[in-house]
Amino acid sequence: MSATEGSTPGDRVVLRPRDVSFDWGSLPLHYADGDPLATHLFNVMHLLLPEGEEWFVRTFKEALPLIDDEQLREDVIGFIGQEAVHAQAHTQVLDQLTAYGIDVKPYVEQMRFLFGRALGNRSHHGKNSLVERVALIAAVEHLTAFLGDWVLNADALDDVEFDPTMLDLLRWHGAEEVEHRCVAYEVMQYFDVRPARRIRTYLVIAPALVWFWARGVRYLTSQDPTLKYLPEKRRRPSFKQYRRVAAKGLFPGPGMLFRASLRYFRSDYHPSQEGSTDQAERYLASSPAARAAGGPVSE
Repeated sequence: MSATEGSTPGDRVVLRPRDVSFDWGSLPLHYADGDPLATHLFNVMHLLLPEGEEWFVRTFKEALPLIDDEQLREDVIGFIGQEAVHAQAHTQVLDQLTAYGIDVKPYVEQMRFLFGRALGNRSHHGKNSLVERVALIAAVEHLTAFLGDWVLNADALDDVEFDPTMLDLLRWHGAEEVEHRCVAYEVMQYFDVRPARRIRTYLVIAPALVWFWARGVRYLTSQDPTLKYLPEKRRRPSFKQYRRVAAKGLFPGPGMLFRASLRYFRSDYHPSQEGSTDQAERYLASSPAARAAGGPVSE
Protein backbone atom coordinates (compact mmCIF):
# COMPACT_ATOMS: atom_id res chain seq x y z
CA MET A 1 0.00 0.00 0.00
CA SER A 2 1.33 3.41 -0.90
CA ALA A 3 1.73 6.19 1.62
CA THR A 4 -1.07 8.19 0.04
CA GLU A 5 -3.77 5.50 -0.15
CA GLY A 6 -6.77 6.49 1.94
CA SER A 7 -5.80 10.17 1.76
CA THR A 8 -7.38 12.84 -0.34
CA PRO A 9 -5.47 14.10 -3.39
CA GLY A 10 -2.90 16.63 -2.33
CA ASP A 11 -3.23 15.60 1.34
CA ARG A 12 0.30 14.21 1.49
CA VAL A 13 3.00 16.66 2.49
CA VAL A 14 6.75 16.32 2.54
CA LEU A 15 7.62 15.60 6.15
CA ARG A 16 10.48 17.60 7.58
CA PRO A 17 11.71 18.17 11.11
CA ARG A 18 11.55 21.77 12.33
CA ASP A 19 14.43 22.97 14.47
CA VAL A 20 12.24 24.46 17.19
CA SER A 21 13.43 25.80 20.52
CA PHE A 22 11.54 26.95 23.61
CA ASP A 23 12.52 29.12 26.58
CA TRP A 24 11.20 27.54 29.78
CA GLY A 25 12.73 30.03 32.21
CA SER A 26 9.39 31.68 32.97
CA LEU A 27 7.21 28.56 32.91
CA PRO A 28 4.86 28.60 35.94
CA LEU A 29 4.69 25.51 38.10
CA HIS A 30 0.96 25.19 37.39
CA TYR A 31 0.76 26.53 33.85
CA ALA A 32 -2.70 25.12 32.96
CA ASP A 33 -5.32 27.41 34.50
CA GLY A 34 -3.36 27.40 37.76
CA ASP A 35 -4.61 23.84 38.26
CA PRO A 36 -2.09 21.25 39.53
CA LEU A 37 -3.98 18.24 38.14
CA ALA A 38 -4.57 19.80 34.72
CA THR A 39 -0.89 20.77 34.58
CA HIS A 40 0.38 17.33 35.55
CA LEU A 41 -1.91 15.60 33.07
CA PHE A 42 0.14 17.41 30.44
CA ASN A 43 3.45 17.07 32.29
CA VAL A 44 3.35 13.29 32.01
CA MET A 45 4.13 13.60 28.32
CA HIS A 46 7.45 15.32 29.11
CA LEU A 47 8.45 12.27 31.17
CA LEU A 48 6.88 9.55 29.04
CA LEU A 49 7.18 10.66 25.43
CA PRO A 50 10.94 11.29 24.96
CA GLU A 51 11.89 7.67 25.67
CA GLY A 52 8.95 6.45 23.60
CA GLU A 53 9.86 8.65 20.67
CA GLU A 54 13.48 7.54 20.82
CA TRP A 55 12.12 3.99 20.62
CA PHE A 56 10.14 5.01 17.51
CA VAL A 57 13.33 6.37 15.95
CA ARG A 58 15.37 3.23 16.68
CA THR A 59 12.64 0.94 15.38
CA PHE A 60 12.08 2.84 12.14
CA LYS A 61 15.79 3.11 11.47
CA GLU A 62 15.83 -0.67 11.75
CA ALA A 63 12.88 -0.98 9.35
CA LEU A 64 14.12 1.52 6.76
CA PRO A 65 16.57 -0.81 4.91
CA LEU A 66 13.73 -3.31 4.40
CA ILE A 67 11.44 -0.81 2.63
CA ASP A 68 11.71 -0.63 -1.16
CA ASP A 69 8.84 1.83 -1.79
CA GLU A 70 10.69 5.13 -2.35
CA GLN A 71 7.80 7.38 -1.31
CA LEU A 72 7.28 5.41 1.88
CA ARG A 73 11.03 5.57 2.56
CA GLU A 74 10.90 9.36 2.25
CA ASP A 75 8.00 9.50 4.68
CA VAL A 76 9.83 7.26 7.16
CA ILE A 77 12.92 9.47 7.02
CA GLY A 78 10.75 12.54 7.70
CA PHE A 79 8.96 10.72 10.51
CA ILE A 80 12.27 9.78 12.13
CA GLY A 81 13.46 13.39 11.98
CA GLN A 82 10.27 14.81 13.47
CA GLU A 83 10.13 12.27 16.30
CA ALA A 84 13.76 12.93 17.22
CA VAL A 85 13.02 16.66 17.58
CA HIS A 86 9.88 15.91 19.62
CA ALA A 87 11.95 13.89 22.09
CA GLN A 88 14.47 16.71 22.47
CA ALA A 89 11.79 19.39 22.94
CA HIS A 90 9.99 17.53 25.73
CA THR A 91 13.22 16.57 27.47
CA GLN A 92 14.12 20.25 27.81
CA VAL A 93 11.06 20.84 30.01
CA LEU A 94 12.42 18.44 32.62
CA ASP A 95 15.06 20.91 33.80
CA GLN A 96 12.35 23.40 34.76
CA LEU A 97 10.32 20.74 36.57
CA THR A 98 13.48 19.78 38.46
CA ALA A 99 14.05 23.43 39.36
CA TYR A 100 10.61 23.42 41.02
CA GLY A 101 11.64 20.48 43.18
CA ILE A 102 10.05 17.67 41.17
CA ASP A 103 12.39 14.69 40.96
CA VAL A 104 11.71 13.34 37.47
CA LYS A 105 14.54 10.78 37.41
CA PRO A 106 12.79 7.72 38.90
CA TYR A 107 9.90 7.86 36.44
CA VAL A 108 12.14 8.66 33.47
CA GLU A 109 14.38 5.71 34.35
CA GLN A 110 11.37 3.42 34.34
CA MET A 111 10.39 4.70 30.88
CA ARG A 112 13.96 4.15 29.73
CA PHE A 113 13.72 0.53 30.86
CA LEU A 114 10.30 0.06 29.26
CA PHE A 115 11.22 1.40 25.84
CA GLY A 116 14.89 0.50 25.86
CA ARG A 117 14.75 -3.07 27.12
CA ALA A 118 11.21 -4.40 27.53
CA LEU A 119 10.19 -3.12 24.08
CA GLY A 120 13.66 -3.08 22.55
CA ASN A 121 15.14 -4.99 19.64
CA ARG A 122 14.78 -8.76 19.85
CA SER A 123 17.17 -9.63 17.05
CA HIS A 124 16.98 -13.36 17.82
CA HIS A 125 13.26 -13.20 16.97
CA GLY A 126 14.02 -11.90 13.49
CA LYS A 127 11.73 -9.83 11.30
CA ASN A 128 8.59 -10.71 13.23
CA SER A 129 9.88 -8.83 16.26
CA LEU A 130 10.42 -5.74 14.12
CA VAL A 131 6.94 -5.92 12.55
CA GLU A 132 5.39 -6.39 15.99
CA ARG A 133 7.11 -3.23 17.25
CA VAL A 134 6.03 -1.32 14.12
CA ALA A 135 2.44 -2.41 14.78
CA LEU A 136 2.68 -1.25 18.41
CA ILE A 137 3.97 2.12 17.21
CA ALA A 138 1.14 2.38 14.65
CA ALA A 139 -1.30 1.92 17.55
CA VAL A 140 0.44 4.60 19.60
CA GLU A 141 0.47 6.93 16.60
CA HIS A 142 -3.30 6.59 16.33
CA LEU A 143 -3.55 7.90 19.88
CA THR A 144 -1.04 10.70 19.28
CA ALA A 145 -2.93 11.75 16.14
CA PHE A 146 -6.13 11.82 18.20
CA LEU A 147 -4.41 13.93 20.86
CA GLY A 148 -2.86 16.18 18.23
CA ASP A 149 -6.24 16.81 16.63
CA TRP A 150 -7.74 17.43 20.06
CA VAL A 151 -5.17 20.02 21.13
CA LEU A 152 -5.46 21.89 17.83
CA ASN A 153 -9.20 22.23 18.43
CA ALA A 154 -9.23 22.66 22.22
CA ASP A 155 -10.61 26.20 22.39
CA ALA A 156 -10.88 25.95 26.17
CA LEU A 157 -7.09 26.16 26.39
CA ASP A 158 -7.32 29.64 24.86
CA ASP A 159 -10.05 30.72 27.29
CA VAL A 160 -8.08 30.05 30.49
CA GLU A 161 -4.67 31.15 31.71
CA PHE A 162 -2.38 28.72 29.92
CA ASP A 163 1.31 29.41 29.45
CA PRO A 164 1.65 30.46 25.80
CA THR A 165 5.03 28.79 25.27
CA MET A 166 3.75 25.46 26.56
CA LEU A 167 0.60 25.80 24.48
CA ASP A 168 2.73 26.38 21.40
CA LEU A 169 4.82 23.30 22.16
CA LEU A 170 1.68 21.19 22.57
CA ARG A 171 0.10 22.46 19.37
CA TRP A 172 3.33 22.33 17.33
CA HIS A 173 3.82 18.73 18.44
CA GLY A 174 0.15 17.94 17.89
CA ALA A 175 0.21 19.43 14.40
CA GLU A 176 3.23 17.34 13.42
CA GLU A 177 1.52 14.22 14.83
CA VAL A 178 -1.42 14.94 12.54
CA GLU A 179 0.96 15.74 9.69
CA HIS A 180 2.72 12.34 9.87
CA ARG A 181 -0.22 10.32 11.23
CA CYS A 182 -0.26 7.86 8.30
CA VAL A 183 3.38 6.82 8.28
CA ALA A 184 3.53 4.18 11.03
CA TYR A 185 0.28 2.62 9.81
CA GLU A 186 1.57 2.50 6.24
CA VAL A 187 4.81 0.85 7.36
CA MET A 188 2.82 -1.74 9.29
CA GLN A 189 0.65 -2.37 6.23
CA TYR A 190 3.77 -2.66 4.08
CA PHE A 191 4.90 -5.61 6.18
CA ASP A 192 1.55 -7.09 7.29
CA VAL A 193 -1.91 -6.14 6.00
CA ARG A 194 -3.80 -8.52 8.28
CA PRO A 195 -6.13 -6.76 10.73
CA ALA A 196 -5.45 -9.28 13.51
CA ARG A 197 -2.03 -7.83 14.34
CA ARG A 198 -3.34 -4.26 14.20
CA ILE A 199 -6.17 -5.01 16.64
CA ARG A 200 -4.12 -7.22 18.95
CA THR A 201 -1.27 -4.74 19.35
CA TYR A 202 -3.70 -1.89 20.07
CA LEU A 203 -5.37 -3.96 22.80
CA VAL A 204 -1.91 -4.45 24.33
CA ILE A 205 -0.44 -0.96 24.08
CA ALA A 206 -3.42 1.38 24.59
CA PRO A 207 -4.40 0.19 28.09
CA ALA A 208 -0.71 0.11 29.04
CA LEU A 209 -0.25 3.74 27.98
CA VAL A 210 -3.36 4.83 29.90
CA TRP A 211 -2.01 3.03 32.98
CA PHE A 212 1.44 4.60 32.66
CA TRP A 213 -0.14 8.04 32.12
CA ALA A 214 -2.29 7.70 35.24
CA ARG A 215 0.71 6.43 37.17
CA GLY A 216 2.73 9.42 35.96
CA VAL A 217 0.06 11.85 37.13
CA ARG A 218 0.03 10.23 40.57
CA TYR A 219 3.82 10.42 40.72
CA LEU A 220 3.91 14.10 39.74
CA THR A 221 1.23 15.12 42.22
CA SER A 222 3.15 13.28 44.95
CA GLN A 223 6.23 15.32 44.01
CA ASP A 224 4.45 18.68 43.63
CA PRO A 225 5.91 20.95 46.36
CA THR A 226 2.65 22.89 46.74
CA LEU A 227 0.73 19.69 47.57
CA LYS A 228 3.16 18.11 50.01
CA TYR A 229 1.41 19.64 53.01
CA LEU A 230 -1.68 17.57 52.17
CA PRO A 231 -2.18 14.04 53.51
CA GLU A 232 -1.10 11.40 50.97
CA LYS A 233 -4.70 10.35 50.28
CA ARG A 234 -5.68 13.91 49.33
CA ARG A 235 -2.60 14.36 47.13
CA ARG A 236 -3.56 11.35 45.03
CA PRO A 237 -5.79 12.49 42.14
CA SER A 238 -9.11 10.76 41.69
CA PHE A 239 -11.01 9.77 38.57
CA LYS A 240 -13.68 12.27 39.60
CA GLN A 241 -11.10 15.09 39.63
CA TYR A 242 -9.83 14.02 36.21
CA ARG A 243 -13.38 14.13 34.84
CA ARG A 244 -13.74 17.64 36.29
CA VAL A 245 -10.68 18.79 34.35
CA ALA A 246 -11.95 17.08 31.19
CA ALA A 247 -15.41 18.65 31.61
CA LYS A 248 -13.75 22.08 31.50
CA GLY A 249 -12.22 21.13 28.15
CA LEU A 250 -8.67 21.15 29.50
CA PHE A 251 -7.90 17.51 28.70
CA PRO A 252 -9.58 14.76 26.66
CA GLY A 253 -12.22 12.88 28.61
CA PRO A 254 -12.59 9.09 28.89
CA GLY A 255 -15.46 9.02 26.41
CA MET A 256 -13.37 10.74 23.76
CA LEU A 257 -10.54 8.24 24.27
CA PHE A 258 -12.95 5.30 24.11
CA ARG A 259 -14.50 6.53 20.85
CA ALA A 260 -11.05 7.14 19.35
CA SER A 261 -10.10 3.58 20.23
CA LEU A 262 -13.21 2.18 18.55
CA ARG A 263 -12.30 3.98 15.34
CA TYR A 264 -9.03 2.05 15.17
CA PHE A 265 -10.95 -1.23 15.07
CA ARG A 266 -13.09 -0.32 12.07
CA SER A 267 -12.55 -2.43 8.95
CA ASP A 268 -12.27 0.74 6.84
CA TYR A 269 -9.89 2.51 9.24
CA HIS A 270 -7.16 4.72 7.84
CA PRO A 271 -5.19 7.35 9.81
CA SER A 272 -6.02 10.05 7.25
CA GLN A 273 -9.52 10.08 8.79
CA GLU A 274 -8.05 11.32 12.10
CA GLY A 275 -7.58 15.08 12.02
CA SER A 276 -6.95 17.49 9.16
CA THR A 277 -3.65 17.94 7.36
CA ASP A 278 -4.74 21.41 6.22
CA GLN A 279 -5.43 22.48 9.80
CA ALA A 280 -2.10 21.09 10.95
CA GLU A 281 -0.26 22.93 8.20
CA ARG A 282 -2.05 26.18 9.05
CA TYR A 283 -0.97 25.92 12.67
CA LEU A 284 2.62 25.10 11.73
CA ALA A 285 2.65 28.18 9.49
CA SER A 286 1.60 30.36 12.45
CA SER A 287 3.36 28.62 15.37
CA PRO A 288 5.87 31.02 16.98
CA ALA A 289 8.41 28.22 17.51
CA ALA A 290 8.00 26.76 14.01
CA ARG A 291 8.21 30.20 12.39
CA ALA A 292 11.35 31.03 14.36
CA ALA A 293 12.88 27.69 13.32
CA GLY A 294 12.61 28.58 9.64
CA GLY A 295 14.04 25.77 7.53
CA PRO A 296 14.31 22.10 8.35
CA VAL A 297 16.84 20.65 10.77
CA SER A 298 20.24 20.28 9.15
CA GLU A 299 21.47 16.71 8.88
